[in-house]
Amino acid sequence: MKYRMIGTDPGTRRSVSVLSLGAMLMGTRTDEETSFAILDRYVAAGGTFIDTSGNYAFWVNGTQGGESEELLGRWRRSRGISDSDEIVIATKVGARPLAPSSGFSGAVMEGLSAKVVRESAARSMSRLGVSRLDLMYAHIEDPSVPVEETVGAFGELVASGEVGLLGVSNHWSWRVERARAAAAMLGVSGYDVLQYHYSYLRPRADLPGRRSAFGSAGVAQGDLLDLVHASPELTLVAYSPLLSGAYVRADRPLGPEFDHPGTSARLEALRSVAWETGATANQVVLAWLMGGELPVIPLVGASSVAQLEESLAAVDLELTAAQRARLDEAH
Repeated sequence: MKYRMIGTDPGTRRSVSVLSLGAMLMGTRTDEETSFAILDRYVAAGGTFIDTSGNYAFWVNGTQGGESEELLGRWRRSRGISDSDEIVIATKVGARPLAPSSGFSGAVMEGLSAKVVRESAARSMSRLGVSRLDLMYAHIEDPSVPVEETVGAFGELVASGEVGLLGVSNHWSWRVERARAAAAMLGVSGYDVLQYHYSYLRPRADLPGRRSAFGSAGVAQGDLLDLVHASPELTLVAYSPLLSGAYVRADRPLGPEFDHPGTSARLEALRSVAWETGATANQVVLAWLMGGELPVIPLVGASSVAQLEESLAAVDLELTAAQRARLDEAH
């Protein structure tokens, strides 16, 4: 396994594995025995960066979420993993429905008020069985709450030692910068980690509607990528980097957002590099993300140990400069 540092404050920054494991469906669609096996294999391979959320996965069984955090708490206790161990668990606040729901459409979410941030942190710590959250994200935007209130509440949790690092997901880049400026003005900790949908294929910028679970704001492109390029202190974590299997499975077609000539060109480059390296297209995508000029931490899910093994093998896949240039220049 390989590692990189996230965060800039010497008191809260952490070393994490360059491949992050998503636990979104653990405890719901992925049963406990399988989930534990996946988590065990990930840790045995040197993985240290696990991702969950307080709302995962409410839409599966029509709940308010929390099943993923609860499963991770049971796994930690059963394996004797303490707060001081090197496993970094990230969770999120803001997208938990206020009542049991089977989907995002029509559901009223908790938002990002100071009260919700504090209560969500306490709830997540209880479920995970920890006295401190390693990393806490603002999951989705909440325009109804002043940004100063949200970042102030996050900052108080860091100051009290209840939260280590802070992150933001699915926010427009201008809102991220406004939040960072507000944190600086208030003299509190700001966002260090950005989690967005990002992959090798480029989605169309002119197509309205949903290009991630949270719409266009959830996709890393344009201004958001420019922000990360210009701010080396920020870390980009890419969720859904493998496009739900679309790179390798015929039964998982690409969505209309990829219906443009550049997709064919990039798929051709991807397949040629996969053939040259003897790797799968998924592994090439992950290696491209991890080893680029702008290094990205891919966040992968797995419903079996075999799926995880494929992703783990990408960590040691070294692309040549020529291969990387071919991938970068295809458009």
